[in-house]
Amino acid sequence: MKRWFFMTIIIGAFFVSAGYIKWFDFDVNLDIMKQAYEYDVKSQRDGTTPLDFVQLLAYSAAKNWGDFPKQGRCKHIDTIVTRINEGERLHDITAEMDLYKFYLEAYGAVLGGFVGDFEVEGERRYGLKVFHPIARGYHFSHSDDFGNPRNYGYSRPHLGHDFFGSIGTPIIAVECGTVEALGWNRYGGWRIGIRSFCGKRYYYYAHLKKDTPYVQGLKEGQKVQAGDVIGFLGNTGYSHNENVSNIKQPHLHFGMQIIFDEEQKDGNNQIWIDAYAITRFLNQNRMEVANKQRTIKTNNFPFE
Repeated sequence: MKRWFFMTIIIGAFFVSAGYIKWFDFDVNLDIMKQAYEYDVKSQRDGTTPLDFVQLLAYSAAKNWGDFPKQGRCKHIDTIVTRINEGERLHDITAEMDLYKFYLEAYGAVLGGFVGDFEVEGERRYGLKVFHPIARGYHFSHSDDFGNPRNYGYSRPHLGHDFFGSIGTPIIAVECGTVEALGWNRYGGWRIGIRSFCGKRYYYYAHLKKDTPYVQGLKEGQKVQAGDVIGFLGNTGYSHNENVSNIKQPHLHFGMQIIFDEEQKDGNNQIWIDAYAITRFLNQNRMEVANKQRTIKTNNFPFE
């Protein structure tokens, strides 16, 4: 009872006082994302009642108070799918669930538009419409490093996810969007910032390659497509001077910022989420490139 009262106060503070979400944790593990995604895709394939990936995750979060285990499936997703397939409506089930409404908005900002219809060589398909940031065929290593300490310039937590790989590895646009930032930053070196067309997601790709950080012709204001090659992995940054490689291990710093109000973009109340599980989820969809240019072929891989 105390926990419910406490959470109700928090939700009220987010939606009534602030008018927009100022903070939340995205703590959905890979197994649960797979579970919800597979139900979504199966419902489309079988022609049964359509199930929505984000809605299933939001319902699960509401039932779990947003506190997910690090691995394993969620019984609440299995239960709600059964109820929907037996004829109940999700709208009716969740009508009085304030937590569901909160997580639907929060998770919709993180994952909205990831799953849906798309075409490959004229063939209609349904599934993931977004891509892993590292091109197919290029090795990388990574671990969950979100929040680890960083000391260059000032002490701060690491608000991103690092992929360690070889200099020159092609970097892929996760989804369609507009290039909002391009150039040098003393911390991130050569970097790219891409805003999703919905405006909710800002992708930050940093420490790009010395001398040739970007694909030829890339500029601020340009529209990019999901799967486009946008740049190349490197080790630039940690310098006031441009084009300096002071990062010891070549890697891509990949960040996901979630934006509910424009004042969050560069001001207070920025929300950067732990993208480790998301990038593992996206590992099933990596773009094959030829001569470091985008091809039209997508490649489905198993989850890690």
